[in-house]
Amino acid sequence: QLQASGGGLMQAGGSLRLSCEASGRTLRDYAVGWFRQASGKEREFVASITRGGGSTEYADSVKGRFTIFTDSAKVYLQMNSLKPEDTAIYFCAATLAYTGAWLERAYNYWGQGTLVTVSS
Repeated sequence: QLQASGGGLMQAGGSLRLSCEASGRTLRDYAVGWFRQASGKEREFVASITRGGGSTEYADSVKGRFTIFTDSAKVYLQMNSLKPEDTAIYFCAATLAYTGAWLERAYNYWGQGTLVTVSS
């Protein structure tokens, strides 16, 4: 079971780091993606990292501001220069495939989300 954590309330321009971990195991053998869902909107891709952490992908809206990385045990999403439009519930998802990239259906495991609120 996946668990996302680290959300909270932040002013625009600030930073937050989200963490994704799996109960009782490491995420070393999984590709992991971060997705978000704002109120009244569909869930959207944010960032992904391949199994082993060798490659990453980002949505255009977060490129240059967000960084996905792993220490093998967990996967993190470092969010800098936050904007009010980043406000959403953030979910992490995992797959045993090499990568899930931006494709939601590629991910087999989903955690409950963590809420990020960015005030202007």
